Amino acid sequence: MAIRITCINKNNGYHENPDLAITHLGWIDDNGKTGRNKRVEIYNWIKNEKGEAYVADIYGNRARVITAETNNGTQYLKTEADNSTKNNLLSLPECS
Repeated sequence: MAIRITCINKNNGYHENPDLAITHLGWIDDNGKTGRNKRVEIYNWIKNEKGEAYVADIYGNRARVITAETNNGTQYLKTEADNSTKNNLLSLPECS
């Protein structure tokens, strides 16, 4: 099962990497179920349970969400490089 990341929540602190500002991610699955989880929960789901997540633009183009770690070991999410120059995750709206 894959989930589409639809929104994010960020905290306002300084971060060595802007993706680390993401605290929660909202999503919808293939069956229409929705949810909102902490960044580390989605990280663990992708990394350890082989879950799949993506971000889609208005044209239906998908960018796969992958796991990453900073040099300090902080776990975060980012999208694989695609044809877009924008940051796919950070461009999503805030979750309500």
